[in-house]
Amino acid sequence: MAVVLDDRDRRILTLLQQDARTSNAELAEAVGMSASAFWRRVRALEEAGVIERYGAVVNPAAMGLGFHAIVHVHLTRHDPDKLTDFIRAVETNDLVQECYATTGQADYHLRVLAPDLDAYNRFLESFLFRLPAVASAQTNVVLRTIKRDKPVRP
Repeated sequence: MAVVLDDRDRRILTLLQQDARTSNAELAEAVGMSASAFWRRVRALEEAGVIERYGAVVNPAAMGLGFHAIVHVHLTRHDPDKLTDFIRAVETNDLVQECYATTGQADYHLRVLAPDLDAYNRFLESFLFRLPAVASAQTNVVLRTIKRDKPVRP
């Protein structure tokens, strides 16, 4: 069930998504609240599950992860055990940044970051194609990132 947000909640969420390292006092002032009232409001948003976590936005290329791909995975069949194994394997693989089960031709879509093409090829051969549920995969190499980590606008 969705949480009902008012204008202050929306402003708080916008500011936190822009820079969660801004001090509580500065954020409270920007929203027009006392620091203690602001903190209680943020805590309520956390407890309601609106704010899931805090983190840093990291530049993959600066960390040596220059190969970026979207992988469309087709499964052999939807056997529950094989599907569970596939999901568990994807969740634990460090190169897989995101995984989505979707409608359409592919069953799953993975966003993968690797150091280079050779590392990505090893990912395919030694990981993805060894999973019993995987029938095939199509790779789309990301040439340029246009929009990334866009804040959610409540």
